[in-house]
Formats: sequence, structure tokens, C-alpha cells
Amino acid sequence: MGQLVSQPSVLFVCLGNICRSPLAEAALRAEAVAAGLAITIDSAGTGGWHAGEPPDHGAITEAARHGIDITGYRARQVRREDFQRFGYIFALDQQNLRDLRRIEPGGLLGRSTARLSLLMDMVPGREGTAVIDPFGGSAEDFAQTWTDVREAARYIVTRLGG
Repeated sequence: MGQLVSQPSVLFVCLGNICRSPLAEAALRAEAVAAGLAITIDSAGTGGWHAGEPPDHGAITEAARHGIDITGYRARQVRREDFQRFGYIFALDQQNLRDLRRIEPGGLLGRSTARLSLLMDMVPGREGTAVIDPFGGSAEDFAQTWTDVREAARYIVTRLGG
């Protein structure tokens, strides 16, 4: 009888889920497809004020520059069940990581099974650094965000077996 293998799952978290985390989600989806790796991928925000909204125009434009359509993505807020649903939860900056640790379920019931860390901890030499928040910024800011999240996505795929 074959062994049951669970599919890796990754959640990216920023503040509003309209700039950084949707770009990280798109980058990992693209890298996983290129590597032939099946991963459950999503993104969310620690704040809920953009829930249901599409990504920021700058994020949509930057993803499109790389042949990726994220217009169908919709922002959502992190939920308690995300800490059991995802094996890896990557915060895009230190404040969001602190917020995730604050809301992470504890105790015997509803205990978190996710590994929380900063996204850039995946990139050698970038540990402890944040992905810049391009919200309200220039096209160059969104391009820098893409560069960072794509680099991290490549390391995630390597680590997960791609």
C-alpha cells in the first residue's frame, strides 16, 4: 500500500493583501508550475479593510509585465484556520510577522501547525529583511517587490522539492 503524501501549502501575508502578498502568490505559482511542483498557494492580509478588493493597480501591472494575470485575485484577511490549513506562512515584513504571532492559535485545541517566518528568510543573505511595501509608490517600487518575491519563490520551490 502506498504512502499518503500531503501537498505542501504556503500562505503569504502582508498588511492589506493588495500589493506584496498577491505578487508573492503569483511568483510562487509561476515558479511551481515551471518546476512541475504541486503546491497549495494563497495570500492574505493581517488587516481586513481591503477584503474582496482586487490587487492594487501597480501590482496588477507588475505581474502583467511578467506574463501573469492577477486581476482575479481578491484580498482577504488572515483567519484562525489558516494556521492549520497551511504548512508555511510567510510574512512580508517584521510587523506582519509579529501580528501573525499575536493571533496564532495556541493551546491544545486549535493549535497552529504552520511554520511562521519572514519571506526573505528563505533567501541566503537576506534573512531578517522585509519586502518593501510598494503601496502608493512608483513602478520601480513594484518592480523591486517583484524581484524580491520571485527570488524567494525560487528558494521555496527548491526547498519543497522542485
